[in-house]
Amino acid sequence: MLYQLSYRRRESRIPRVARLRRAGAGAGGHVDRGQRSVTTLRGVRRSAVPIVVAVLGAALVALLVYGVVARHDDTSLDSAVKKGQLPAAPGYAVSLPTLDGSGRQSLASFKGKVVVLNFWASWCPPCEHEAPVLERAQKQLATSGGTVLGVTYKDDASSSRDFVRQHKLSYPSVRDDRLDLAPKYGTTALPETFVLDKQGRIVAMSRGEVNERFLANAIDRAQKS
Repeated sequence: MLYQLSYRRRESRIPRVARLRRAGAGAGGHVDRGQRSVTTLRGVRRSAVPIVVAVLGAALVALLVYGVVARHDDTSLDSAVKKGQLPAAPGYAVSLPTLDGSGRQSLASFKGKVVVLNFWASWCPPCEHEAPVLERAQKQLATSGGTVLGVTYKDDASSSRDFVRQHKLSYPSVRDDRLDLAPKYGTTALPETFVLDKQGRIVAMSRGEVNERFLANAIDRAQKS
């Protein structure tokens, strides 16, 4: 299993609901987790007031939970790779414009080759840190016909091209301006890297900055699978 998570994903926001519920209860109230009732006033007689407050409180919690669920990251690939499975790379036929303006490319363009798919942006400091590692991987892969394929994420094209020139990157990149590809990988933060074998299956993935050792092991596994 080659999987690493270097930063907190959005699931970390979920406990905030509990904190907000406790804050909504106030110093004199309480939240009963076993029932759908929220008490916010103490010493108030049984009347329509606490009932209205309870209904409004429940509605607020429902809205908060909906917001968290609506933003919930897709972790299906994470689960599969953690189990040692080899899930097919999603969006294999999605065609995106190349960063250099030479045309369009998709993962299918590299069928039968090992591909290191890297989501990045010029405004991302960890992307800058890992760029030399990816360039060295590109030189290694080029000898066997494989490639690193960069995918820019929410980035200005001119800034992306400046980044490529600054770091002297030789591998190709495509622009996912309309987010046709990133959501299929559950990508919501940068950088993220997925290593595909010659059959287009994900053998390793990193949500966060990659290092030399992780990438070397991932490429070796992809070449042997």
